[in-house]
Amino acid sequence: MTYIQHTFLYFILLLNLFIFLIAWQQVKTKRTAFGLTRWLFPLGSFVWGDALVFSVFWVLASLSSLLLSDWLLFWLIFSVFWVVRSLGETQYWFNQQFAEKKLDAPESLLGYSIFQNHSIYFAYQIFWQCLAVAAIVGSVYVAWLWLGQM
Repeated sequence: MTYIQHTFLYFILLLNLFIFLIAWQQVKTKRTAFGLTRWLFPLGSFVWGDALVFSVFWVLASLSSLLLSDWLLFWLIFSVFWVVRSLGETQYWFNQQFAEKKLDAPESLLGYSIFQNHSIYFAYQIFWQCLAVAAIVGSVYVAWLWLGQM
């Protein structure tokens, strides 16, 4: 791995250790497990409860890649993570669309100004389905590269 790749993985590792400490405080002390964490969306964390769990995951993913000195392994883990996460989110928004009690009120969602009714839920489903497709294609491609280097 190059110096830049090592540096990036160390950054991800340290960033997620820091996120873990903040998330621990938010969840354990402040009891805000469902507090939104928009700045952590790229890591798959939408609320502090997600951040508490996923920060450990990203520490282990970056540490594994560093110990094995395998840059492509990190990107394979990243892309497979997004396959699983996006399929889960697709299911969540599908269920939310038909739930009697809405955990996420339509008017509280980004994009409501465009959709302006319950159709926001299927817009979210479609977004996550598109992300799932991109993540699957990315996973296949990175897996092909990763297996080709062995």
